[in-house]
Amino acid sequence: MREVYEFLKKCGTYYLATVEGDQPRVRPFGTVDIFEDRLYIQTGKVKDVSKQIQANPRVEICAFAEGKWLRVAGTLVRDDRLEPKVHMLDSYPALKGMYSAEDGNTEVLYFKDATATFSSFTEPPRTITL
Repeated sequence: MREVYEFLKKCGTYYLATVEGDQPRVRPFGTVDIFEDRLYIQTGKVKDVSKQIQANPRVEICAFAEGKWLRVAGTLVRDDRLEPKVHMLDSYPALKGMYSAEDGNTEVLYFKDATATFSSFTEPPRTITL
């Protein structure tokens, strides 16, 4: 999991794919955190992406850096506890201008039953379980 986290941090931006009905939706994301040995992302509950995840929590993220890419596929689980929200916001202090751990909007989600696949044009794919 640490390798996945470090790759995503190095990329800065990754792309999250969700589904809305039968329409795929992809958008850039930048938050990633490890809390209690789980890989977390963050968004706002008022956003369409949050509603899509709650309707269908199966997602995939993709990131690219230095000729290699990473795909993480799994189920996102909302964690409404205060502690992971605080941890995430402490990791991204710039978000504190838009979010608060107690605002009722901040949403942190962790990956469950996930696989991460590292790929490149020069090496065979390598998949790990998170």
